[in-house]
Amino acid sequence: MVPQFLFATGIENSNPTIQNGRHRVDELEKCNHYKLWQKDFDLVDELGIKFLRYGPPIHTTFLGPGKYDWSFADVTFQDLLRRNISPIVDLCHFGVPDWIGNFQNPDFPVLFAQYAKAFAQRFPWVQLYTPVNEMYICAVFSARYGWWNEQLTGDKSFVTALKYIVKANVLAMSAILEARPDAIFIQSESSEYFHAENPAAIGPAETMNSERFLSLDLNYGRRVNSSMYEFLTDNGMTREEYHFFLKNKMKHHCIMGNDYYHTNEHRVAADGSTRASGEIFGYHVITTQYHDRYRLPVMHTETNIWQGPNGDEAVNWLWKEWANVLRVRNDGVPMVGFTWYSLTDQVDWDTALRENNGRLNPVGLYDLDRNIRPVGTAYKHLIADWRQVLPAQSVCLQVPIVMPQASNAAWAREQKANAKADTADNSTKPANPTTTDAA
Repeated sequence: MVPQFLFATGIENSNPTIQNGRHRVDELEKCNHYKLWQKDFDLVDELGIKFLRYGPPIHTTFLGPGKYDWSFADVTFQDLLRRNISPIVDLCHFGVPDWIGNFQNPDFPVLFAQYAKAFAQRFPWVQLYTPVNEMYICAVFSARYGWWNEQLTGDKSFVTALKYIVKANVLAMSAILEARPDAIFIQSESSEYFHAENPAAIGPAETMNSERFLSLDLNYGRRVNSSMYEFLTDNGMTREEYHFFLKNKMKHHCIMGNDYYHTNEHRVAADGSTRASGEIFGYHVITTQYHDRYRLPVMHTETNIWQGPNGDEAVNWLWKEWANVLRVRNDGVPMVGFTWYSLTDQVDWDTALRENNGRLNPVGLYDLDRNIRPVGTAYKHLIADWRQVLPAQSVCLQVPIVMPQASNAAWAREQKANAKADTADNSTKPANPTTTDAA
């Protein structure tokens, strides 16, 4: 096992449906990854990156209960194994197959767990997972704002989507652990903050600042506060459903991955309406809030900004985010990784994928012709400068990662066996609580 900081990028694989389900936004297709996947992996190698947020397209891979088309995953993941790039496998990124429908389907959690287990069994060398990406954002955009998938609005549809999405994530973690006992789960969740713009907006802002934690509270089995409990139960969550999350705690397998963009902070008006505030607190302050709540190792799992007219906007943002990561780390938070998302430019995220305009978003380390952008060069240099420094300063706190090509080594097999035994041993649970009951 080689101690290392997880410098990462990602290949954008969002695939929600829009237009009442008539059109699927497949970012892998829009960014031409299906044709250029080998070139994309070459670029990851070129940057010196060994960790890649990546996953198969669920809508073309998961064909039905127990039915899978692994053809694309087989060739791409075999190539990652050959290159010894460790994927952080993103199994559900804002969309589900047509036959499942959307996130209002109560069968989704169990079906998704079956899919996750099938993947883990087919690719036993994979250790790192993000089963469901940005659970809070997925529920908000699909079932409160009415933008994606079910395109519903309202609190009841939001709570329904949220409880099924988080349950799917919890069940998937459990299913993956059956196949890979030392699996590590890196949540990728949007870190939000809501600022009251006047005294009358304090109430709505406080409510929103409680709701932002709901997905991770449920995922980590943390008791929500009384107002959030009332909100959940008033909008369809039963006591039994709530207690499912309290009883299924797997925090000790998790890294709290959080995403931060300049759009993650909001101004709240007295009527509860919101608008973007831009960066006010920044990653340092907001991440500290999340770490204080969950007390888990942290990875910065997404950030980017457009390369603008000056050509250095993304480079400056990279350095600002990296400075924030170092500040959080120097304040005592166990920071284990950083991600510029994504490898290439994206398409149509300027409308949050609500419109199929084919508009280029210049946020990648490379453009869509696979030419490196200034931020790509800057990130390559940052990784080279810091890769050896960070592990040397924290050798006692390392993520027990098995790189793909070492997955069958004797020490790796022993690690898996020990992880399996530790998971099965319930005798130490009372002395090692994994949640905080305080509101």
